[in-house]
Amino acid sequence: MKKNLLAILTAALCVSSLSAQSTLTYNSAQNMSSNNNDKSGYLAFRQDQTESKRKQGVFFEILGTGLTYSFNYDTRFQNRPDGLGARIGVSYYAIDGEKLFTLPVGLNYLLGKNGHYFEMGAGATFISGTEEDGEIFFVDSDSNTTITGNLVFGYRKQPVDSGFLFRAGFAPLITSGNFIPYWPYVSFGYSF
Repeated sequence: MKKNLLAILTAALCVSSLSAQSTLTYNSAQNMSSNNNDKSGYLAFRQDQTESKRKQGVFFEILGTGLTYSFNYDTRFQNRPDGLGARIGVSYYAIDGEKLFTLPVGLNYLLGKNGHYFEMGAGATFISGTEEDGEIFFVDSDSNTTITGNLVFGYRKQPVDSGFLFRAGFAPLITSGNFIPYWPYVSFGYSF
């Protein structure tokens, strides 16, 4: 009985907060349109709404922290297009009995404005694959799994609203006993 009551109260709270939020947004839009009959009031309202949304993106990366390729999700921690954020990706391939699975994760920081940013970051990539001669792909390993460190330095074009996302730069890889400073990457995706 207590669990049912808790579930009903939680659902009621969620519905009431969503209802209050839509009413507040509608009233703000109405106030702005009644105060300004021109389009500038509406545009200012839309810009304010866009900037208050946390930026997110999905992209396909060639080379980079996923080593060969990866599908990634990226998000900002604050309601602004630049600043601190995080990403996570995944990659898998199997060719002629050789397998490689990578899971890159990392923190990044965007510095810039108007959709053009310098991106810098740091993270790690979990690698699991077929071991040949003590290596997975080109990373030294004594087992079928290992972790590499990585850095990211590059350019990011990410629209302020939403749209085409482009990234390019270098992702230096740090492994046990090896450092690859000029490991490139290029990414294409969508920002929302």
